[in-house]
Amino acid sequence: MPDIFHSIANRAAALFMKLLFGYSSRVYMIGRENAERGDGFLLASNHISHFDPLIISSVLRRKIDWMAMAEFFPMPIVGLFLRAVDAFPAERGRADRKTIRTAIERLRNGRVVGVFPEGGIRDGANSLLQGAALRAGASTLAHIAEVPIVPCVILGSDRLYAKRSWFPMRRTPIWIGFGPAIANFPELEKSAARKRIETELTGSFERIYAELREKFQLSADDLPHPPRERICSPPKKSRSRLRRARAMLVDFGMCASMNLLQARHRLNGRSLEEMERYVAACEKLTPREYYAAQDDADLAGAIANRKAATVTWRSPIQTAFECNNTARAEFFPSAHSRSRPTVFMLHALMSAANRGYRRWAKHFNELGWNVCFVHLPYHYSRVPRGYWNGELAITADLVRNAEGLRQGVMEVRQLIGALREHGCRDFGILGTSYGAWIGALLASVESDLRFLALMAPIVNVEHAIWQNPAARSMRRELHRAKIAPEVVSRHFHLSSPSHMEPLGDPARVLFVLGEFDLIARPSDIEALHQKWCGSELLRVPQGHFGYRMMRDTISRLKERGL
Repeated sequence: MPDIFHSIANRAAALFMKLLFGYSSRVYMIGRENAERGDGFLLASNHISHFDPLIISSVLRRKIDWMAMAEFFPMPIVGLFLRAVDAFPAERGRADRKTIRTAIERLRNGRVVGVFPEGGIRDGANSLLQGAALRAGASTLAHIAEVPIVPCVILGSDRLYAKRSWFPMRRTPIWIGFGPAIANFPELEKSAARKRIETELTGSFERIYAELREKFQLSADDLPHPPRERICSPPKKSRSRLRRARAMLVDFGMCASMNLLQARHRLNGRSLEEMERYVAACEKLTPREYYAAQDDADLAGAIANRKAATVTWRSPIQTAFECNNTARAEFFPSAHSRSRPTVFMLHALMSAANRGYRRWAKHFNELGWNVCFVHLPYHYSRVPRGYWNGELAITADLVRNAEGLRQGVMEVRQLIGALREHGCRDFGILGTSYGAWIGALLASVESDLRFLALMAPIVNVEHAIWQNPAARSMRRELHRAKIAPEVVSRHFHLSSPSHMEPLGDPARVLFVLGEFDLIARPSDIEALHQKWCGSELLRVPQGHFGYRMMRDTISRLKERGL
């Protein structure tokens, strides 16, 4: 009788799941033949929603006995359903001998057992899809039971948390990939076999994930998001449209202002020759060579003076403007110690005032962080007479632009080196727009930053020069000087973050984009987020210019524990 009951229950559940997800979803698969084996095997999948085991079971002919969280089984209806379909409980956080025996017995009897080696629902840097560590249970089970593991990657099921995904005719797309079976390596001893299986399994997950993204051209929204983001209702269309219109109006106004300022700057007849000479000299350099910063004795001495709130020193890059050759940084020490972690605030292009940064500096001080506000090249104390704040940082003079970025990166590196000498070991970067651009370049040469929060960074320099609405005047001047995109692109490996790789752990990078940004394109930031696998992406409903982004970014940093 129990066998008959379970058989009927499984058939009924399978039929119901096929109907339910056939109505609500459109499933795309690759590698299905890998999971249609006739022998027993362990099916190991990533876990992004509570719907995952139901969806995976609905697309395979083989019945899967899922290992489910023990907390579900005491629930009257849920527990009855799970037992009826041959799921069995597993305690989180500890190895349960009864669970292990049950799994091994079923595997040896030629059944399929499904597990989630992440130990729960995971996304972002905590997901095995982005390099997070696997739990040892799956590899141990496979080795003891002497069965192979079939890896599975599921994407899109987290969108079923949103009510609108269940509306008629919506049919949310879901993508599932099955990889070739991984052997259990019976010839190896237990520890070596487990390590080998985990290595093979991790690599297989990464390959399937990449294949799904490439084959189906998945966007950032198709990839896993936290359930709370999917559950939250989207803002009303009228409010969203108003927000978008306001953001675009502000961005258009700022773009017009920047074009007016750039129109003041003309290139000379030698500009093309100077540009070609400059990129030829830089072409063979690596970022570490290009942004190498020597220690500065004056800077170290100024930092040693604990009473100094502002330090100045000679910039390692000398320009035609004397006031820009003196670097300056303002310190806001916490009440705890000067050796506490330090966050560098790198401001935006044409920042009109630093009052807002000072307020946020006090906020970081309360959290126990020291703060260093750096005057970036051609800003604040470094603005030559007759020019606006930041006006000279971005013009048609691309050599000066590149040297300004180089100045900014090298000066921050000098500050980091001097602070290390005086006992500070942890550093964070909080950059906005132009400052975030410099922060992204820092990521390619500094390996041990505790966090990099890059708000609306300029990451695609090709777009910034040749397509950005804020650079129309610059483009006209470049065309007049016959400076072609091919010449400029030879410097992108040193100045365009989209052509670079982070030196440290990408999981420490938080990208923040404005959903209505006309200057730092959201698609460019999303692409770099995907390239820097393991980084986090935060979306804010604003344009390039706005105050919400800083607030949301610092809130997210606090959630991450800074």
